[in-house]
Amino acid sequence: MKKRSGIQILIFLLLIMGMVIVILPMLYMISTSLKPNGALYEYPPKFFPKLHEITPENYAYILSQRKFAGNFINSLFVSVCTVLISAVVSSALAFCIARFRFPGRRALFAFIILTMIIPGTTMIVPQYELAVKLKTINSSCGLIPFYVAWVIPYSTFMIKGFVEGVPTELDEATYMDGGSIVTVYLHVIMPLIKPGIASISIFNFLTAWEEFPWANTVINDDLKRTLPIAISGFFGQHQFTQWGYVFALSVLSLLPVLIVFISCQKFFVKGLTAGSVKG
Repeated sequence: MKKRSGIQILIFLLLIMGMVIVILPMLYMISTSLKPNGALYEYPPKFFPKLHEITPENYAYILSQRKFAGNFINSLFVSVCTVLISAVVSSALAFCIARFRFPGRRALFAFIILTMIIPGTTMIVPQYELAVKLKTINSSCGLIPFYVAWVIPYSTFMIKGFVEGVPTELDEATYMDGGSIVTVYLHVIMPLIKPGIASISIFNFLTAWEEFPWANTVINDDLKRTLPIAISGFFGQHQFTQWGYVFALSVLSLLPVLIVFISCQKFFVKGLTAGSVKG
């Protein structure tokens, strides 16, 4: 009994250490964003600012820059569109693969899984050539088709498990009542796999929101750039003198991610555990 208690205490301590390692950089980023720029170089250094040292001047400066508001809107637009389009396409594809038997079904699913293991950096050259032909260079809207293409394989793979968890008897009952395939998909499958779609949508939102290499490759106009590129450029300009501005911008960029996660939190754990039953 004592041995078991000792193991539990050890596990608890390891979890606390892991939590501190994960949270500490974020706390430092937030505390630095609330300090005056001159206070960053004081000695001895202080992790948290004193109450009278806390200032919103870094956030006021960032919010006063219109170009960052435009970059923020660009990222939000691209991310939301990616989430919505990928949710519709991947759920429909997963429904077809899970419910219907057609020639090439296994080959199609194997191809979807195969695309998941291809490193994204190896596809930059052919993707750039495709973007040139589609005339989507230097356009925020041009990012959306590529982001959707990236997340569809993983989304389809995961959502297929949720669809297979829905009893086929519900489909048959709908068909007997005169319902069509579209009716089954919209009114039977979709309502029951919402937790799965919500959990996958969090990852898809993060993918589009944080993506840097491809957006940096195809977008040159400052006004059309997404937020990660703006942060990178801003960091290069202010890394030696104005860390408060850099960290304030980084904190503001995390807000949409936190809002999405908190909003979908009740679906997140439920979706992951349900999707692990079948795949």
